[in-house]
Amino acid sequence: MMRSTFRLTLLFSLLTALSPFTIMAADAIEEIVVKASYRETTLENNDGSLMILSEEQLKAEPMKHLEQLSFLVPNLNFALSDGRPRYFQIRGIGEQSGYEGTPNSSVGLMIDDIDFSGQGGISSSFDMEQIEVHRGPQGSRMGANALAGMIYMRSKQPTDVFEGLSELSLGSDGVRSVGLAFGGPLQDNPAIKYRLSIRNDESDGFRKNSYLNRDDTTGKDELTVRLKLNHQPSEDTELNLLIQKSDFEALSDSWTTDGSLNTLSDKPGFDSQDSDAYGLRVHHQGKDFSFQSLTSATSADIIVSYDADWSNPVANAPYTYDFFSETLRSRRSFNQEFRVLSNPLDYSTDKTFAWVVGAYYLDLNERNDITDLGTYINPFSSWPPYIQNVTGTRNYSSENSALFGTFDYLLSETLRVSFGLRWEDWEAHYDDTFGERFNPSDQMLGGKLSLMKEWGNDTNLYASIGRGYKAGGFNLGTGFTNQLYTDSLIYDPEYLWNYELGINRQFPNSNTRVDAVIFYSDRKDQQVMASTQMDPNDPNTFTFLTQNAASGENYGLELSLQSNPTDSLQVFASLGLLQTEVNNFDSTSQQNGRGQAHAPEQSFAVGMRWFPNDSIYFGLDLNGKSDFYYSDSHDNQSSSYTLANLVIGYQQDRWNYEIWVRNLFDEYYSLRGFYFGNVPPSFPSTLFERQGDPRHLGILIRYEF
Repeated sequence: MMRSTFRLTLLFSLLTALSPFTIMAADAIEEIVVKASYRETTLENNDGSLMILSEEQLKAEPMKHLEQLSFLVPNLNFALSDGRPRYFQIRGIGEQSGYEGTPNSSVGLMIDDIDFSGQGGISSSFDMEQIEVHRGPQGSRMGANALAGMIYMRSKQPTDVFEGLSELSLGSDGVRSVGLAFGGPLQDNPAIKYRLSIRNDESDGFRKNSYLNRDDTTGKDELTVRLKLNHQPSEDTELNLLIQKSDFEALSDSWTTDGSLNTLSDKPGFDSQDSDAYGLRVHHQGKDFSFQSLTSATSADIIVSYDADWSNPVANAPYTYDFFSETLRSRRSFNQEFRVLSNPLDYSTDKTFAWVVGAYYLDLNERNDITDLGTYINPFSSWPPYIQNVTGTRNYSSENSALFGTFDYLLSETLRVSFGLRWEDWEAHYDDTFGERFNPSDQMLGGKLSLMKEWGNDTNLYASIGRGYKAGGFNLGTGFTNQLYTDSLIYDPEYLWNYELGINRQFPNSNTRVDAVIFYSDRKDQQVMASTQMDPNDPNTFTFLTQNAASGENYGLELSLQSNPTDSLQVFASLGLLQTEVNNFDSTSQQNGRGQAHAPEQSFAVGMRWFPNDSIYFGLDLNGKSDFYYSDSHDNQSSSYTLANLVIGYQQDRWNYEIWVRNLFDEYYSLRGFYFGNVPPSFPSTLFERQGDPRHLGILIRYEF
């Protein structure tokens, strides 16, 4: 703790030492456009808690994946099991395990208007235009998949002239990355523009498997290929086509019991995801309104396997204790959305009313083939050997239909009221070889009411009330025969009322922008995940059960600052304060009144970019989180931590040469933990933890053309 405090003090002292540069003339902060809304707007006119990582920020950071970049966004966490996180949490709300499939995510993830919720592992930041993190329920924008918020990633658009970017990065632990992006108008048909982006990332991993004497059992191999085509057949009509291929492979060997980075598994698992996505966006501008059609289809083949005993024969001797689990998940989806938009607000032309109406349809199909193999032999017992050879199939399908609309009205030149509403119908079907059959359905309603006031030329104030929702569901393929658990397989929808007061202010004289919001969320029928092991002799009965708690509360503050005090200095800072509570949770009543899992009370990021001359630049940032509960089913907590990242660069013409360091001070920290009976013959509950990345350093060469 003392080291972390010292490092934070050191950084703030450094920022203070650089403050004399404020006497120099400074560049104005670039205006940022919000892309995720139905109608593009400026950050100043946004009526919700929003943090945007711009293209320049993404290039300047040594972190090149959404998982790593999330540390810069207060009140944003992720659910990590082995390879990459699939799910995220905002303000403590969201899925906590990467092993489990889920019909609906609490945090939506969209890449170029294609819904990748539950597939966060493919989120490379290479060739991205910006990343937006919308905190708070997006009931009118995404519905059931955005109870807590939404992450929107926008890749670079095709340009009017040929241009491109190439990157090569090499680092410790076998980090190897190469990226190439280029595009422009077609020579034979300038009306068609394209952009092709290719990125491959490899690493050996940073853990040592002491039993196998290997240091690559958490290695990764990631490939992302994206092609965007833009065609404007007429002045009023525009077509945008996206084709994306993501192939992610990682070995699965991350869990330890002794607090080290050394694992003991004899059979490292696999965590892979092979995804294809196709999207077509049509925009037609009429005289009084515009029409948009968004069509997309995705397919994902996912493998999740792991050594279910997390150990080896030597450690278990003289007992024979060996279990392995594998799930092959095939997920297919089709999305269609239609929007009709009026012309935007314009008080000078008496355009005081604007609207958006639309319809949405989602068809989702998922198949899970599971294999659980295991053996347990107690040589001191008369009981026969326990042999497990279980295979099965889970089939899940659902249809979502929604109608939505947003309406904006100018009460005066400086006062705007906005109202959004979304009605959604959800029908699902589930069956498996264990004999479980479910056909749940729900009709849900969400939306938002906000009031925004321009106060002078530089300040906007807003207040909002939003209602988010998340469909109910069922715990997949447990095969439980115990009535206590079969009665708990189905859970109800969760609803959330969110209240916000916010301000954003631009200080033109100092080129500083400040955004602040206070929020309060009231959760009803809160969906809480609890872990259990049904059979102490069978680790494959370790599972997560989602159940409803009666209520929960989440409230706090989010603050961000961006400043360009001089032409040579950029400073940023952000802070998240969060208080949570879960109430009336019957299955683990001892947790009532306690804070929710994966909800640190404090999170922050602060940093600077300094350009002492036209060629040399420095980047330094610190980010940290206070301790948080690993799970809603036990009271174990992580320790607080602070991480530092450093970039030193040299620019010459179109070339950039960088030395980068992630986790500069080699801080030890843990991201997730769970209890599991692992040691025969008594199988006492043991805490398993998943550590974060240690220090990594390397070089990067970038060429822009």
